[in-house]
Amino acid sequence: MLDQVLTALAASGGTAVVTAAGTDAWAGLRQAVARWFGRGDAQRERSELERLDQTEAALHASDPAEAERAHIRLEASWQARIEAVLESLSEGERDHRADQLRGLLAQYVPQGAAAAGPGGLAVGGNMDIRANGGSIAAGVIHGGVHAGPPAVPDSSQG
Repeated sequence: MLDQVLTALAASGGTAVVTAAGTDAWAGLRQAVARWFGRGDAQRERSELERLDQTEAALHASDPAEAERAHIRLEASWQARIEAVLESLSEGERDHRADQLRGLLAQYVPQGAAAAGPGGLAVGGNMDIRANGGSIAAGVIHGGVHAGPPAVPDSSQG
């Protein structure tokens, strides 16, 4: 079983794959992810490229009513695949491969980049979530978080 840091890394990888599909970042991320999974084996890398292409096709083929479910399902699938690779490695190799994955995510999901889809929002960097006027705000956080005190209403708000 992976620790929380590696599980969060795998989740970030799954999100990155699904979020990037069909965007300008897709070609580079697709190649990098296939290389990461391929581990120097050309046949395995080709298989991963096919699997990545199937992911992109599945996302584009889903109708709007099914898009969110497809997005969630595919993110979870890629997360599970990344976790399986990391779990299969010795501790030293796991650390090395985790560093490689962090590097490729940093390269293809730049800080400050954001992508929105029917299933949610992925942000590389900081994001501020606020709820005003009785609204509800929620977020899933993979990484650090800083929560400050709520804003004090001005006198016109009572």
